[in-house]
Amino acid sequence: MSTQDNKAGFLAIELDGAGWDGGAFGSLAGAVLAVEAAGFHVATFKDAPEPGRTNALQRAAYAGPVTRTIALAPEVDTVYTEPFHIATQLASLDYVSGGRAGWIVTAAESPAAAAAVGRSAVRGNALVHEAAASIEVGRRLWDSWEDDAVIRDVATGRYIDVDKLHYVDFETPADFAGTPYSVKGPSIIPRPLQGQLPVLASASLVGGGVPVESVDAVLVTAPTSELLVAGVRDARERLGAVAVVAELGVVLDSRGEPAAARAVPETGRAQFAGTAAELTGYLHGLLLEADGVRLHPGDLARELDELSRLVLPELRHRGSLRAPVQDGTFRGLLGLERPANRYSTSTTASAAAGK
Repeated sequence: MSTQDNKAGFLAIELDGAGWDGGAFGSLAGAVLAVEAAGFHVATFKDAPEPGRTNALQRAAYAGPVTRTIALAPEVDTVYTEPFHIATQLASLDYVSGGRAGWIVTAAESPAAAAAVGRSAVRGNALVHEAAASIEVGRRLWDSWEDDAVIRDVATGRYIDVDKLHYVDFETPADFAGTPYSVKGPSIIPRPLQGQLPVLASASLVGGGVPVESVDAVLVTAPTSELLVAGVRDARERLGAVAVVAELGVVLDSRGEPAAARAVPETGRAQFAGTAAELTGYLHGLLLEADGVRLHPGDLARELDELSRLVLPELRHRGSLRAPVQDGTFRGLLGLERPANRYSTSTTASAAAGK
């Protein structure tokens, strides 16, 4: 369900921008609390196979208990990470965050990531196949425990009702381009608080073969800010009701230094450089088209100062942003209901009875 039905959109911010040490948990706590206080709706966590670096899931898990309103969405690779472990770790993140977890699916060609786990690099169609399979495994495992599987029956000494745990019996399809595998299940973690975590993936992955019905939001990238609006419109027309999130790099005039004087690495994504007022106007227009925008600050500390003082308050004044909801869920932010469990025996019985 598109949040455009609610008109106001949401803002996400990447916490791994230049100028901030993403490996220090003290810095992480300060950063995530600062962006939550500023009114951002989602914090995202980039991943990279670098020595001594805590991974995105670990950083998101650390941020979970110290925050109350902001959703937490780590990037998790689907090519070199076991799908079973992805599903269980993300379910754990949903518990420690109180239902505010999401998953940004990545499947990039990365020799460094392959070398880090002692595998040959995966390329071409195999990347999309790995992503699609990993998403399907995750969704099945999240449903492998029914909501009332944990009974804690002291009298009988039973903790779970084994009839409400289910095998997922996943096997990669015959045309799978990677190394075939199977997952039996069930999960080792009860069903997540949200039932199913929101799954976000790039528009290129979804357009390249990941089924659109398997994701809840698409991330749209364009080479320039002018083309970004067109890219959002195109994604909405092609992909239907899933939420559309625009990706935007941001460098702002700050502390007497113009944005143009601060060089940023080429990323291939649209880059906005200018004043806070100019960015406010641009985001106001962009949020008329997109459900949300994910900002990638050139320097987190400097950009956040301008964003929190000048940009977000004005966007709220214009009615462009949804109000953060304390103790809300990421699914709620995206306008998604808590889904029924595909394996639920009670759901099956009710359907058979015509209820």
